[in-house]
Amino acid sequence: MSLKNMLSAAALAVALLSAPAALALEQAEQVKLLATIDDRQRNGGDYKAMVYLEQKEKGKADLVYELVVYRRDEDDKLMMLFTKPKTEAGKGYLRLDKNLWNYDPNVGRWERRTERERIAGTDSRRADFDESRLAEEYDPSYEGEAKLGKYTAHLMTLKVKPGVDVAYPVLKVWVDKASGNILKQEEYALSGRKMRTALYPRWKKMFSESKKDDVWIPEEMRIYDEIEKGNSTTILVKTVDLRPLEANLFTKAWLESKSR
Repeated sequence: MSLKNMLSAAALAVALLSAPAALALEQAEQVKLLATIDDRQRNGGDYKAMVYLEQKEKGKADLVYELVVYRRDEDDKLMMLFTKPKTEAGKGYLRLDKNLWNYDPNVGRWERRTERERIAGTDSRRADFDESRLAEEYDPSYEGEAKLGKYTAHLMTLKVKPGVDVAYPVLKVWVDKASGNILKQEEYALSGRKMRTALYPRWKKMFSESKKDDVWIPEEMRIYDEIEKGNSTTILVKTVDLRPLEANLFTKAWLESKSR
């Protein structure tokens, strides 16, 4: 090989080595991407959805739950009221001032829960039903582009910000480059142990009068327990209503009244 060719090859090698860095999203771009994901799912007003939960546990019969999810995104309020099966009807969760409360009408008592609370004993968590707060709760680092089936995605690792209470302090998220929607999310404990994997195969776009823009809603979420292999939960959002809700709905008294 001539000296000229050797120099050309060396220059090409340097260019190839530096290419991934050139393709990487800058920190500000990563934060903007997370903020866009949050904004696309945020209504800016009220939200009501009929939701089905299907829990599969190894060696047990499948369980199916029906619940109504209420949100007031402007005030960061969330309520979940179970309607089926009969044994769960009247039970609920209420998020107020960043605190999650659980109500059981059988004992008539409210109990404070952590972000790791398994909703109705399933593999779901509060964050699966609430508005997205990725930019508010996590700092991102870019891992590059990744193929996920037929999709090309931005792959990012998110680490929880200091002082923020979340179910899982480390996330890996795959964001579809074409649609901007999350395709997959892996959730890790601080030790690095993988706890859950969530897939988002279907998204629905609706126009919001309160936001005066479109809202993207995950119609289907498939959550896989990485500790108890074989256990999984499917969340199906059946109907969504974005009209205003009654003013006093997000109170303990309101949920208790629906449990009588």
